[in-house]
Amino acid sequence: MSDPTVYPHYVISLEEVSWGVLLVAITMSLHGIGMVATLRASNFAKRRFDPSPSFLGGIAVLISASWIITIVHLLEVVVWAAFFLWKDAMPNASTSYYFALMDYTTLGSNYNLPLHWRLLEGMIGIAGLLTFAWSTGVLFTLAQDFQNQQLTLLRERHEQQQRHQRPPPLP
Repeated sequence: MSDPTVYPHYVISLEEVSWGVLLVAITMSLHGIGMVATLRASNFAKRRFDPSPSFLGGIAVLISASWIITIVHLLEVVVWAAFFLWKDAMPNASTSYYFALMDYTTLGSNYNLPLHWRLLEGMIGIAGLLTFAWSTGVLFTLAQDFQNQQLTLLRERHEQQQRHQRPPPLP
């Protein structure tokens, strides 16, 4: 039998579930805005700065998209950290952000939320998993475009080399 002083009784509340669902919805909404912005910025950069496709230009687009995606994730963590501060679940902004980031990435941390907010530790991980999956899809789309572009360029170069290496037709 477990000692109740060591393992206090925990009951999930409607308030906790409601806040968790709202925070996940806010996270997903911010992520949607961020992913559309990432795709728009990437397409703008491709048209504006790399009109003739190049390897370095394509890599630059992928790196820029990765930076934007990272910033979007970091901003989403701010929402969770601000909530934890607002509800006095963490002692200060730094600890709150660190805790939120570690749970968002599912790494976990040495800190825990107060017992009546404990469900949010799992829900922030759910939000992180969903948004990382979405980010992976966006980055995969951009990487696939880059790879297709590079394969097309290689094929064109190969065909051009083949045309120059063929002997001229006999008269």
